[in-house]
Amino acid sequence: MFLSVFDIFKIGIGPSSSHTMGPMSAAARFLDDLRSGVDRVPGAGSLAGLGARLHGSLAFTGKGHATDRAVLLGFCGLTPATLDPDEAERLEDKVKRTREVHPEGLGALRFDPEADLVFDYGPPLDLHPNGLVLRAYDARGNLYYQQTYYSVGGGFVLTEAELVAEREGTTPQAKDGPVFPYPFRTAREMLAMADAAGMSIAKMKRANEEVLHGRDLDTRIDHVLAAMDECIDRGLRQEGTLPGGLNVRRRAAAIHAKLKAEQGMNQAQPHVANDWMSVYAMAVNEENAAGGRVVTSPTNGAAGVVPAVIRYYRDHCIGAGTDGVRDLLLTAAAIGGIIKHNASISGAEVGCQGEVGSASAMAAAGLCAALGGSNAQVENAAEIALEHHLGMTCDPAAGLVQVPCIERNALGAIKAVSAASLSLRGDGAHFMPLDNCVKVMAETGRDMNVKYKETSTGGIAVNLPEC
Repeated sequence: MFLSVFDIFKIGIGPSSSHTMGPMSAAARFLDDLRSGVDRVPGAGSLAGLGARLHGSLAFTGKGHATDRAVLLGFCGLTPATLDPDEAERLEDKVKRTREVHPEGLGALRFDPEADLVFDYGPPLDLHPNGLVLRAYDARGNLYYQQTYYSVGGGFVLTEAELVAEREGTTPQAKDGPVFPYPFRTAREMLAMADAAGMSIAKMKRANEEVLHGRDLDTRIDHVLAAMDECIDRGLRQEGTLPGGLNVRRRAAAIHAKLKAEQGMNQAQPHVANDWMSVYAMAVNEENAAGGRVVTSPTNGAAGVVPAVIRYYRDHCIGAGTDGVRDLLLTAAAIGGIIKHNASISGAEVGCQGEVGSASAMAAAGLCAALGGSNAQVENAAEIALEHHLGMTCDPAAGLVQVPCIERNALGAIKAVSAASLSLRGDGAHFMPLDNCVKVMAETGRDMNVKYKETSTGGIAVNLPEC
């Protein structure tokens, strides 16, 4: 399956792509099924109500990730890419008061969030830790229609049948669908195609994207880049305490003010570059934790790494330019697609190595490309960054994307820049191919104890200070 740069980098809302954006999108898809006149359960009366049951990680950390709110808003017909925060707040209050939703084309439907949305803390569904079952009912409470969805990371949502087909490699190809000139699925194929064509990875990715987006490609890329910039800028202005009860203070604005004050004073330590990368990443992830507008990169939990490295390249690196920024994003998307296809970007499935580790690998490859690295050096940069995130757990305190997630993005950005720099000092030759490293990540995630995979039942999540 071809993954576009706009599949990897999606504009949406925080705090989680898999726990917020995914369930909201699933609810919207469910409404589309109902509007299309899907076959109802035999004997059911007219459509009258909706319900949802959250399983696995969606249940264990759903409150902290606002999964219940996401489903409610999805049942109202909202989607992550177009959500207006003020409208969302108004609708949420109305639904809680009236116990009804009014999705377009379906009329008034019964939905009481307290009774009709269930957190199931039993075993997860068989196919993925992030499962939810959505149901529609008739006026007598009989089942009208049901669909099972899996939120597989990065805002991607698949039905049970779609996930099975993807894993078995039997996903049907659309007849007369687009043919991509460079259909690489692994890093090895990517390097071989680039070598045969005499092209950079960014140019190959661009050629693939132009099949879908033509002359609008750069406009759409710049739209995503602008959303990343806006998120950083807003995060650098905001102060106060993040929601959720942990009383975590926003720090990006204060750190940024100190860094600005030090500029031109010739008193900063050489490692101040790390502080700039960190503050950009923290600004994004503080916005994400507050439920703000972010870009999945490739997930919300890892949304700060790639934008931080892009801002660092643009504002701090010699020779940076618009073409370099676009090449950075395209190259990062190529690496993200390889990782998602051959492993996972879901913290609930493989731990945070699949989120921040993947983001760091993407950012490292992109920066290496933007700084003039060869294809071999780009692949090496991605491998270095990913290799040094292997085994990283996903254990958010209280199920909130705050501790350790915000600082973890900062360190992911620093590792990405270090990996790119290290690869540029070599010739691209290295011992461990990226494909092998991706395979190791998948195997490590499969073997990882479930309490360290976004359930908040182990690790940092349960070792909190006593207050």
